Amino acid sequence: MADELMLEIVSPEKMVFSGKIEEVTIPGTEGEFGVLRGHEAFLSSVDIGELNFLKDGKKTYYAVNTGYAEVTSGKVTVLIETAERSDHIDKERALKAKDNAESRLGQMTKEDAEYEIMRAALARAIARISAAEKQ
Repeated sequence: MADELMLEIVSPEKMVFSGKIEEVTIPGTEGEFGVLRGHEAFLSSVDIGELNFLKDGKKTYYAVNTGYAEVTSGKVTVLIETAERSDHIDKERALKAKDNAESRLGQMTKEDAEYEIMRAALARAIARISAAEKQ
């Protein structure tokens, strides 16, 4: 069993976070999952949502976009399109994005070409708002 748990959150632009943590919770496409030291190895896709981890008794929150997570007994690597730490989120902008996406979705049917794009935009805005409220 691993003595420590390392977390790396990587976006195409940069290493978002790298460090030792106590636990991490990730929004998987099949549901949210948590990882502690010594976890069984697996690979999962990551959905739009809220990722959080516990380090030195303090939780840190990120709004994340889609990607993948690789879990081993001592390391979690999250390769993600975007990750925004809660204290860097402009909540007012996220609220406006949510309102805009809801308004546009209200004028569409599921058959519209942009329906899934707007649905994802709404999910991202909701994740950003949720994370921002936990800073």
